[in-house]
Amino acid sequence: MSEPDINWDEVIEEATGILSRYLTIDTTNPPGNEEPAVRFLEEIFRKNDIDDITFYDASDEVSKGRLNMLVRLPGDGSAKPIVLLNHTDVVPVERSGWDEDPFSGLVKDGIIWGRGAVDMKGMGVIEMIAMLLIKRLGIRLKRDIVFLAVADEEAGSEYGAEFLAREHPEVLDAEYVLNEGGWGTTQVMGVDRPSFSCAVSEKGPCWLKLSTEGRPGHGSVPHGDNALDRLLRALQRIQEWDRPHTVVPELAAYFSEAHRAGYLKDEPTDASILEMAESNLLYSALTTNTISLTTVNAGVKHNVIPATAEATIDCRLLPGTDAEAFIEEVRAVIDDPQVTIERALVSNTPPSPIDTELMDVIKQVTREHVEDAAVLPSVSTGFTDSRVFRNAGVTAYGFIPVLQDLSEAVTIHGHNERISIENLRLGCQMMFEIARRIARRISS
Repeated sequence: MSEPDINWDEVIEEATGILSRYLTIDTTNPPGNEEPAVRFLEEIFRKNDIDDITFYDASDEVSKGRLNMLVRLPGDGSAKPIVLLNHTDVVPVERSGWDEDPFSGLVKDGIIWGRGAVDMKGMGVIEMIAMLLIKRLGIRLKRDIVFLAVADEEAGSEYGAEFLAREHPEVLDAEYVLNEGGWGTTQVMGVDRPSFSCAVSEKGPCWLKLSTEGRPGHGSVPHGDNALDRLLRALQRIQEWDRPHTVVPELAAYFSEAHRAGYLKDEPTDASILEMAESNLLYSALTTNTISLTTVNAGVKHNVIPATAEATIDCRLLPGTDAEAFIEEVRAVIDDPQVTIERALVSNTPPSPIDTELMDVIKQVTREHVEDAAVLPSVSTGFTDSRVFRNAGVTAYGFIPVLQDLSEAVTIHGHNERISIENLRLGCQMMFEIARRIARRISS
């Protein structure tokens, strides 16, 4: 089959314009209000004669504008669909820390600035471009290609993927999903050589709220029933909790593949992996159940002992961890029945298989576009909507086809999030090829 003739300069100019405009739509979550972003994407699809579009409105009396959208390029039905998954909401910004306006969509010196440039409006545009090109080129498909833009991922997906799984499970009927969770880096394990992580699993969120009550009073007369004192003692015990480190099978596969690809000189063992984790924050997080204190609230006035106190902790559990057993461990560590533990979000995911047609295609396309780069099956420290599809038996990979150095990668959820036009070009080219190869019909 002949290769398609594409003027990539024109395509990337188009993609840059779309992303720049997309980033000006503020979908900070909370509150989300993703509907304007969905309508923006809808208009582009319809202008390109893609009209097989379905909306799923998750809005309720608590939260408005929580719109999800499914766009379909139909195949002949001889294979199950591939879903190009993305979310339209973004995390909040601290504007004082940004060099440029986070919602300006500024294009400057080959860089596109804005919250969501990578996570994950940039990926959404990359997936959209793949859809537009396949439509324009009239490529015949054996499977549907589904573009799925969902709400609320950054707050746990109650109005997005979880809503779809609960109310519209037919949306999850697919063979493959491509989503966030892994991307390319210019260095790995101290080796200056590009590699791409393809997340086949992820740590599970276990978001907990700790709360307690006590006796209020005047700050000039301390007593032993101070709610904030009790909460601080509980938090201190959690901070001092020495949790074991272990190497789960999915992480062992990552290091084994890194060794085979030449990034790691010696064949890895559990002991050597744990030794690396001692000096590497990422590997440390991937070998234990982590806990981060994220908020503390107590008190009404400088001289008033508070009657209540509460804190939230963000726990991320290794694949295979029993969340309920972990929560009981937290309770035992706190060792205070007056501290209440509430579950805010608890979820987990089975791993996706590594030996699939889609993984083979991802590796082929990567080799063709980035010289000397390998694809390493990985575990994501963060959770994504892939977990919803994996729990439904669908193979889901986290793979954003961009190549970032550390200075760019740390901007995700941080200050100055951005993507280079060069990376946007790479992402569009790779995503188009991956989607085309996994979905095209070879014979008439």
